Amino acid sequence: MTSNISNIDIAIVIGYFLLVLAIGFFIARKTKTGDDLFLGGRSFGWGLIGLSLFASNISSSTIIGLSGAAYTTGIATSVYEWMSGIPLIIAALIFVPLYLRSRITTIPEFLEKRFDRRSQLFFSGITIFSTIMIETAGALYAGTLVLQAFFPGLIMWQTALVLALIAGIYTASGGLKAVVYTDAIQAVILIFGCSILTFILFQKVDFDLARVVAAAPPEHFSVVRPMEDSSLPWLGLLVGVPFLGFWYWSTNQYIVQRVLGGKDIRHARWGVILAGFLKIIPLGVMVIPGAIALTLYPNIENGDAVFPFLVTNVLPVGLVGLVLAGLISAIMSSVDSALNSSSTLVVYDFIIPNKENITNDQIVKYGRVTTVVFMILAALWAPQIANFTGLWDYLQQMFSIIVPPIVVIFLVGVFFKRGNGHGAFWTLVLGTAIGVLLFILGEMDMWPLHFTVNVGFMVLVSTIIFISVSLMTAPPSKSQVEGLTYRKGLVMDGMEGYPWYQDYRLYMVILVVLILWILRILW
Repeated sequence: MTSNISNIDIAIVIGYFLLVLAIGFFIARKTKTGDDLFLGGRSFGWGLIGLSLFASNISSSTIIGLSGAAYTTGIATSVYEWMSGIPLIIAALIFVPLYLRSRITTIPEFLEKRFDRRSQLFFSGITIFSTIMIETAGALYAGTLVLQAFFPGLIMWQTALVLALIAGIYTASGGLKAVVYTDAIQAVILIFGCSILTFILFQKVDFDLARVVAAAPPEHFSVVRPMEDSSLPWLGLLVGVPFLGFWYWSTNQYIVQRVLGGKDIRHARWGVILAGFLKIIPLGVMVIPGAIALTLYPNIENGDAVFPFLVTNVLPVGLVGLVLAGLISAIMSSVDSALNSSSTLVVYDFIIPNKENITNDQIVKYGRVTTVVFMILAALWAPQIANFTGLWDYLQQMFSIIVPPIVVIFLVGVFFKRGNGHGAFWTLVLGTAIGVLLFILGEMDMWPLHFTVNVGFMVLVSTIIFISVSLMTAPPSKSQVEGLTYRKGLVMDGMEGYPWYQDYRLYMVILVVLILWILRILW
């Protein structure tokens, strides 16, 4: 593959690295306070928010995985991408105004206000561990594997360390503003590069999608699979995917932090809806290329090799470097977001509450030091994942353990005003413990449910725990309910006085119609 990687392509990649570092150092000069470092001074407009949400969510493993799955097993797993609009709409309707009105810096901080500090610390600890040891290290590991597909001579630990250093340096220097600005650039590069590849592939099949569909197995272009399907059974599509999406887009600090940095509720909502539209794009420029490759190149043995093969064998010189820069962009946007969000959680959930009269300079210092420490930890752990391939596959399913109780205390908690701190804390503890037990039983073939179906089951169990414990204990105080739960008029909060064409609900309806149309086509 390396024969197609010209000096021009390599120069484009190096130029991208230099641009990212320059942005970080430039923004660092204006980073003075904790709000600057962790929330970009709460100054982001809707365009930056939407592009950053998209870029932070798309990792290099996502691109490789979507193309590979479309080539080998079909497009069923693509629903995680284009159906993201539904949980994003829920976020825009309810959680954006609740979060921004409460002036929180971290999502666990919302739990402290709504319930108590026990829930905050429990949730924050789980989030930090999973973000660094799974999200960050995983992005470095997957990103290194991707680069090794193009440059086989690369050494795992050295490549992971370089990627972590670059992302860590500009993140520690410029904070969330550097992350968001570089994410916006990365999103544009990613979409543009993958779109060119898709166009060239369509040219090769004479723009005849029917030919592509006819060449694939009958179920390849269907997202509704039988219950015994190992990738995504139909029941998991109904009861698992929506809750996993809600957790990711509404409660995950790694993602929601750029929403918290919005200049106001209106821009935050528009940014979230924009992300919903952008999340449809991977279906066309990352999934479909894998399906077309099955028609043009039917003898690729490994699904993970499909995208690198297409890049190096289809694209001309110069464009290879552009797409490589896009892949590296995906790696960096995942790593920088994870590092910044984790350092935010440590500083605001653990350090500031235990240090009186802490200054802005100290907050910035703690944030930068924490970012560097996490950068080193992730870089050291990433190469070790190669020794625990089976375990790492299991860790991907660990999200099905931590997600259900979190979903319940947020989603049920904002509507069930009787829900209290005891209910939230014991839902987190017991829901997580039962989830771990079912996970172990599943690995021993003693629990038959697919992990996506298990998410729906555990949401039901966690809901019962939350409501039962809350009703058996004292009700929450007035301050724990007002402004932190659903109220009449919430969906229009911050939108008063704007013309109809600026009403986010109009675009929300368009997004829903578009998602339903895609679902109908791919049924």
